[in-house]
Amino acid sequence: MSNIVDPLVGQIAARVRTERERRRWTLAQLADASGVSQAMISRIERGESSPTAVVLGKLSAAFQLSVASLLALAEGAQEEEGTQGSTDGVAGVRRRGDAPEWRDPGTGYRRRQITGPHFPAEIAEIRLPAGARVPYPAAAFAFVRQVVWVLDGHLTFHDGDTVHELDAGDTIELGEPAERVFANTTDAECRYAVVLTRGAQP
Repeated sequence: MSNIVDPLVGQIAARVRTERERRRWTLAQLADASGVSQAMISRIERGESSPTAVVLGKLSAAFQLSVASLLALAEGAQEEEGTQGSTDGVAGVRRRGDAPEWRDPGTGYRRRQITGPHFPAEIAEIRLPAGARVPYPAAAFAFVRQVVWVLDGHLTFHDGDTVHELDAGDTIELGEPAERVFANTTDAECRYAVVLTRGAQP
């Protein structure tokens, strides 16, 4: 059975290809920069494979974008396609059903963008299943300021060599880029929010 069940797969495919072509990189160059195989990148760009959160982390690091930014750009493209003729696209009510939810085929991690593509901060809601573990390279956190806010459950957060055990209501403001891991070591789902603003442009 195809693992392409997410409506954002096509938008992610187009965004990865656009970011690569904007830098005038070949597939081989992106593979070297990201550590993701050419074959996998090619399948992603053709919309034949839904990338996992780990693969997206490696690609976004190569582009010097956060995973949130890469997905928000894809989601924004989808929103703009659905609101042709609108001139503002900024303020107003955004219904839960209007925000597409991206699901990681590898871990079941789910992500929903809270803010629209024109809002100056990016806010996303994440649902991390029991037992899931999602690592990201340090470069995925370059050029951004980020806060993680645990809403429900328990999150084990690895910030470089430091491990933080975070419960509902706890927050952590991230500093300089480091390798990070979001892990749920419990038997219940963990729900958290990521609030991100962009710093210096790459």
